[in-house]
Amino acid sequence: MLDRRPITNIHADMLIVGGGAAGMAAAVTAARRGLKVILLERYGFCGGGAVAGLSGTVCGLFEADQSDTAPPKKLVFGFVDEFIKRMNAKDGLTPPVRYGKTYTLVHDPLVWRGVADDMLEDAGVHVVYHTMVTDVLMDGDERIAGVIAYNKQGKLRVTAEITIDASGDGDLAAMSGLDTFMGVDGVVQNPTMMFRIQGVDVKRFLARYGEDSVLGPDVSEAIWQSNVGGSYVLPRAKIFLFPTPRPNELLCNCTRIIGRDGRELNPIYAADFTEAEIEGRKQVQEYTRFFRDQLTGCENAFVNDTGVQVGVRQTRQVRGLATLKNEDVVSGTKSRSGIARSAWPIEMHSGQKPRLEWLFNDYYEIPYECFVPIRGESLLTTGRCLSAEADAMASARVTAQCFSYGHAIGHAAGIAVQERIAPRLVDPLAVRAAVNRDGAQLD
Repeated sequence: MLDRRPITNIHADMLIVGGGAAGMAAAVTAARRGLKVILLERYGFCGGGAVAGLSGTVCGLFEADQSDTAPPKKLVFGFVDEFIKRMNAKDGLTPPVRYGKTYTLVHDPLVWRGVADDMLEDAGVHVVYHTMVTDVLMDGDERIAGVIAYNKQGKLRVTAEITIDASGDGDLAAMSGLDTFMGVDGVVQNPTMMFRIQGVDVKRFLARYGEDSVLGPDVSEAIWQSNVGGSYVLPRAKIFLFPTPRPNELLCNCTRIIGRDGRELNPIYAADFTEAEIEGRKQVQEYTRFFRDQLTGCENAFVNDTGVQVGVRQTRQVRGLATLKNEDVVSGTKSRSGIARSAWPIEMHSGQKPRLEWLFNDYYEIPYECFVPIRGESLLTTGRCLSAEADAMASARVTAQCFSYGHAIGHAAGIAVQERIAPRLVDPLAVRAAVNRDGAQLD
């Protein structure tokens, strides 16, 4: 094994691995506190699952209500409000779109990339795109001192006072040998290949199927009948179709990707990830064919694009000082340590029909300790690798909450660096106060 290229050495106050909603928010927040921040991202843009996975919506912003006519009631504030303002200035967001018993905002992922670039640049974050972490640097058995990363220039040795695992998959924790877990007995929710179709007469489509992006039983029945008749192979009957900020376009959450052997595929494993990508692309073509043949307004539809990769809902999570329980979500548990809140339903995509379990006119809070590894020093997590039970994670993983997590963890890292204390010694009330000063309205 040989690589004669010189290693580039970089030191920062804070290192963030992963530029999804959580990683970007953490980087901007910490840099605004005066920290020297470096962000490493494997793609050539930020956005994570929202952009590379094309999840395409800012979910988790609004309360849920049993009434089908209740207007949207916003619940999440703070960092996400600046993101929304910047997206709206570039026509990158829809107004609230109904999703079952709540609402979401549909975004243009190309605008998302540009807004993220602008926010990071304005804050003074050192961003390095197209860079993959290959190793973790340890100072003794417990302290994470930084990482070794690789890009076309060669290897980078990045050290920092605080490192944040925003990889979505708990990569740094796993590399460090810290405590991680996956799903229920290792079984995780299946990935989804998201895609967009253009050439849609959206006005006729909405007139026929209504404003709710969760399509009704008549469409589900048509899918089942098409499967029974052998005309199509459509493994999921309950589908979600969202109008986007662009004309004549729908965002499609339709596919159900399981293994040839019937397993839920786990993107941690290379063979499963590869199989999911191939099968996902096949299903995109089959669903688009069904839409053209069967759905009003979609007669001339064609695939505009798919996610850069399949959308990943669940892989590794990092065992934290606290774990968000399933019961916390369904009962609306509040916490003295809460640094974010959510009313998004438990959204389970295992099985043939997605399951939505709602929390009406209420919310739960996610404690700071869910992002502090139970072992390991100088490391924090943010995003969907938080410590949470499987059903709870199926609610807590979504985009608006990831913005809130990153916002809070950026402040927590700033406090740790500036007060020269370990992240586990940071007072959650100080973090809560910091995000409230930025408009989070947690009190």
